[in-house]
Amino acid sequence: MKAIRHIGSLAFVLGLFVSVFAGMPWYVMVADDPVAPWWLRIAVFCLLGGILVVLATLALEQKKNASGLERREHSESDDAVLLLNSDEVPSRQVAEVLGLVQGHTVFAIWLGKDLSAIVRLILGGELTEYTEMMGSARTTATNRMVDQAAKMGADAIINVRYMTTSVVGTAAELFAYGTAVKLN
Repeated sequence: MKAIRHIGSLAFVLGLFVSVFAGMPWYVMVADDPVAPWWLRIAVFCLLGGILVVLATLALEQKKNASGLERREHSESDDAVLLLNSDEVPSRQVAEVLGLVQGHTVFAIWLGKDLSAIVRLILGGELTEYTEMMGSARTTATNRMVDQAAKMGADAIINVRYMTTSVVGTAAELFAYGTAVKLN
């Protein structure tokens, strides 16, 4: 079912981009009596070409970030910093409070998954597209918080908390924070 939904959302995005990136330039170039002057035609091609360049670079950046996230999740440095949502570490004493540590990220999903989520919103059920997005955001924000604590020389982060905020459209910010401490 997920594959069929993915194919449907891909068809939607493909249709949208073909009509915008092929249909509009084709009409401007082959119409018998184009209404658009030459400078407007050039502007349209510059606009569409610029959007394509931005989309291509974002796709490459996202692919690079995804591979970096996988490597980071399997890192063993996470074992060095203990994460707790309580204000004490059982059977350990806090020797020194190093201060606040934080990590945040803003995540969004691509248009195809967003379309699938909108349909599921109408029909009901878990919005798995957003669940996956928030899980990735939580992992990224936590890793950034742990990295900051490790740089401070912390043994643990206590009072760990998470906060989310809607930024724009379906983009969401996830903020992780806590208190970095050294243990006896």
